[in-house]
Amino acid sequence: MRKRFGTMLPDICRSLFRRPATGDYPFVAAVTPERLRGRLEWDPAACTGCGLCAMDCPASALAVAVLDRKARRFVLQYHLDRCIFCGQCVVSCRQGCLRMTGTPWELAALTRETFVTYFGDPTDVEQVLAVKPEEDPGTPG
Repeated sequence: MRKRFGTMLPDICRSLFRRPATGDYPFVAAVTPERLRGRLEWDPAACTGCGLCAMDCPASALAVAVLDRKARRFVLQYHLDRCIFCGQCVVSCRQGCLRMTGTPWELAALTRETFVTYFGDPTDVEQVLAVKPEEDPGTPG
């Protein structure tokens, strides 16, 4: 037992006089990395409602509801809690209407409902929610 304590003593002494390796995160904001893949953003003007983004998403984090293709009325449902931030939806989108932003990168919440985002006109979103109640196949029983 003495031999172990003797080998730890120099490390303990160094730790007493050295600054901690961790930062003061909640009090000092960390710098956002330049190429961070964060939350998804959608440009409804460029979207054609093809649904390639939802088909190619490996985590099933996207769903596209087409209300009227000629009038370009689409609703994009985005589950942030399922997203693995791979960027496959951005690569698959032929119209370039999806991009991943690193601006709001602190993604924490107390409830799961805050992680579901509906992109589109608010009246269209209400119409989609009224027709189909929100089902979450990822949640057990």
